[in-house]
Amino acid sequence: MLPKYEYGEKVRVIRNLRNDGTFPGAPAGRLLIRRGAIGYVRDVGTFLQDQLIYSVDFIDDGRMVGCREQELQPADDPWIPNRFEFREKVTPLIKLAISGEVIAEPGDVGEIEKVLREAENGPAYHVRFKGRTLLVPEASLEFVDNAEDEP
Repeated sequence: MLPKYEYGEKVRVIRNLRNDGTFPGAPAGRLLIRRGAIGYVRDVGTFLQDQLIYSVDFIDDGRMVGCREQELQPADDPWIPNRFEFREKVTPLIKLAISGEVIAEPGDVGEIEKVLREAENGPAYHVRFKGRTLLVPEASLEFVDNAEDEP
């Protein structure tokens, strides 16, 4: 089992990293590092003798977090950033309607069901509002109460 990334290599995390209970000082489930963050490999170890775990120093976030190989990519690989993630709560910035029927308007709370990173005009999302799922471009959404789950 040879590591794909070496000490000092610059990597990007491709998934939101949440505390699985092994990160001290943060409750389980707490967001530690947001998808897209850049860090540097500081150590490589194994878990259960069959998984490589990389200690990645996310300097900008002030955290060193253990990452599995499948959660990382080289920092220079192509990347499509997006603002929202699965299950996050959002509100529309404009009225959203289907055939003139308003489904959601600013202040209504919806939940991201799917992230479409490679949509034609930039990231878009399937968002559930009042029992209906709408395809909404990123520019038309805002976090509920402007409160992101900050690490």
